[in-house]
Amino acid sequence: MTRHLLTTLSLLLLPLTLTGASRTLSPQIRSLQVVANQDWLSPPVIRLGSDDVIHVAFDELSHNFHRYVYRLEHCEEDWTPSEEIFESDWLEGFNDNIIDDYQNSVNTTVAYTHYTLQIPNERCRLTMSGNYRLHILDEDQEGEEVAVAEFRVTEESMTLLLAATTNTDIDTNGSHQQLSMSLGFGSNVVTRPDEQIRTVVMQNQREDNLRRNVGPNLTSTNGLEWTHNRQLIFQGGNEYHKFEVLDPSHPTMGIDFIRWDGTYFQVWPYLNEPRPNYIYDEDADGAFYIRNSDNVENDTASDYVWINYRLKAPRLPEGCVVIDGQWATSADDRYQYVMTYNEAESLYTARILQKQGYYSYQYLWLKDDGTTHLLPSEGNFFETENRYQAFVYYKGTGERTWRLVAYRQIELK
Repeated sequence: MTRHLLTTLSLLLLPLTLTGASRTLSPQIRSLQVVANQDWLSPPVIRLGSDDVIHVAFDELSHNFHRYVYRLEHCEEDWTPSEEIFESDWLEGFNDNIIDDYQNSVNTTVAYTHYTLQIPNERCRLTMSGNYRLHILDEDQEGEEVAVAEFRVTEESMTLLLAATTNTDIDTNGSHQQLSMSLGFGSNVVTRPDEQIRTVVMQNQREDNLRRNVGPNLTSTNGLEWTHNRQLIFQGGNEYHKFEVLDPSHPTMGIDFIRWDGTYFQVWPYLNEPRPNYIYDEDADGAFYIRNSDNVENDTASDYVWINYRLKAPRLPEGCVVIDGQWATSADDRYQYVMTYNEAESLYTARILQKQGYYSYQYLWLKDDGTTHLLPSEGNFFETENRYQAFVYYKGTGERTWRLVAYRQIELK
């Protein structure tokens, strides 16, 4: 392995403590899902005091029972652990609870055990808005942490309006999209907005290009406004690629062919080639959904297969190409998400073990400095449908932690 590649891989393995990205920490843990109210197309966000539920699910690649315990942690708006409040301030009930809902896979070539839990439940309930990190620990392995699920709880005590346009301060119907926001303080007392209000704006839930604490263009006693703000301009990009593996015995949507190698099913999605023009194709902006052709017992009857990705593109002058989607990855997986270049065929390739279902994804250029960029061959168009998310946090005078007071998601069509 070259020094150049080692540098790139080390960037991928940087600690993720300042993100809201759920992830697995053991190669035995797969298909981690963190979903609010079964809405798999949206970020995991629930409303405080409502009937909303966060569902957490994952697979362990064996039929051996593991005594998993989950531990909840309240975090600040930048995902650092909250240190100025007590557990009793935000949790009603008990922490460190056992995950006792599990089932073995049935008739699959890859054996696994499916574990599920939901928040809130009869053992614990959250009483404060904000960011939450759920640690999953294996008591059979001396409390080893095997996965992290992160989600948000909003109290909606402020009013947030969010809009998007392709008429931007850079171009008009070119390759960019621009957001505007309007925030009403409601009954919250805000005397120093620059100190008491913090914001996070995202495109398709991506952590690599989010905009944090963009200054407003207009401040009043009742709220803030962001209009014609160049820091809220995003590249349009292109529609995400997609495929669906419903039955490993034959190809389905987006699949070129499937082969059995004697141990695993090997699946090849269609070759991805340069996209010089925009072509509309409905996608899920990086989300995934586990299911099979019968749409019955999806969690335990869906098999694991090897997905062989192929991208036709010129070799980039530096860095590497990575496959990007809202799929929680393990440390080992992150090596697999880096694509290898085949000089003879001018192809980037990668192979990833994934559970049957629907997947949407994009290719990103990870440069040597750790920044990510759109691939030139993938195209960049104002027409692209993107989902945008905005979160507003507030800390009142004398308060000890940041509360999530407003959240909105829109889709630019």
